[in-house]
Parts: sequence; structure tokens; C-alpha cells
Amino acid sequence: MSEATRKRVLNHLDYVGLLQPAIHTETHAPSPDEVTNDQYRAYTRPSHDIGGERDVSIQWEEKEEEIWEHNTFVTCEVLAWRGVWNAEERRRRQNVDVGQTQYLGLPYYGRWLLTAALILVDKQFVTLTELHEKIDEVSKRYE
Repeated sequence: MSEATRKRVLNHLDYVGLLQPAIHTETHAPSPDEVTNDQYRAYTRPSHDIGGERDVSIQWEEKEEEIWEHNTFVTCEVLAWRGVWNAEERRRRQNVDVGQTQYLGLPYYGRWLLTAALILVDKQFVTLTELHEKIDEVSKRYE
């Protein structure tokens, strides 16, 4: 792993630590007979199932799609056309499997990009090393 990649990974982990939801009570790993029904429902709640949860109000506004968002959509559609994944697999990976921190911390199309990278590596279309090298190459263009 190159030094630039190592720094980027460490910065990423620091940033993820800032985004993680605060734990308000001390927790431990209870035995199954100590888990209440309410705790079980809370532990197994999918990260994208946020209907009815308390939150601060936000002002909704219409926005134009940015170029990177459009390119992400097109790339993901091409991956589907090529048989790399199907719509259900993509939705599950980008909404359920990413976890609450990434679901709430990444922009909508950011989750699409993350999911595309994970699937390409998981299904061995590219290696993790090739992906890191390409990210480094593209990053250097914008420095």
C-alpha cells in the first residue's frame, strides 16, 4: 500500500469515527436471554428504515444533478447491463449492507459508488490493489 493510500485510509477512519452515532448508554454483549424484544428490534433495524424516527427539520429544495452523480448513475446502469449485478443486489448493498454510519454519512450517489467498487472487488472483476492504484492515479490528476 502506498503512503498516499495509507494516509487516505487513516484519514477516512478518523472521519468515520466522527460520523458514528453517539452511544448514550454503556453497552455490553448480553446473552440471548437478557435481550428484550425492544432491544432485539433496535439491534436488527436496517439502517435505511428511518421512517418515524426523531430528527431535526430540514428544508427541502430542488437541486440539479451534478455531473459526478449522473456519471455514477450511468456507470451503475452499464454494470447492470453487463450482468455484474441486478437492481435488487445494488439496492441491498447500498441501503442495507453499508451500515448506519455510511448510510447517513454518504450522499445518495456516494453509496452507489461505494457499492459498485465493493461488488467489482467481491466478484473479482478487479483486485483491491488495482482499485487503489486507479484511485491514486485519478487523485494525482486533481492535486
